[in-house]
Amino acid sequence: MAGFGFAFLLFALLALVAPLGLYYLVRAERDDRETMDRDEAERAARRDTRDGRR
Repeated sequence: MAGFGFAFLLFALLALVAPLGLYYLVRAERDDRETMDRDEAERAARRDTRDGRR
């Protein structure tokens, strides 16, 4: 019976910690993004789609 309690406690901890860990990773990625104005964004988009066939 003690094994069941330990497994349940381990599962409950994982169920609580995993979403918080994922939330932290997503927030850390969002805070590190590059910001640019509209002109810079258009230039970057055009640079990304150029394939050299012209």
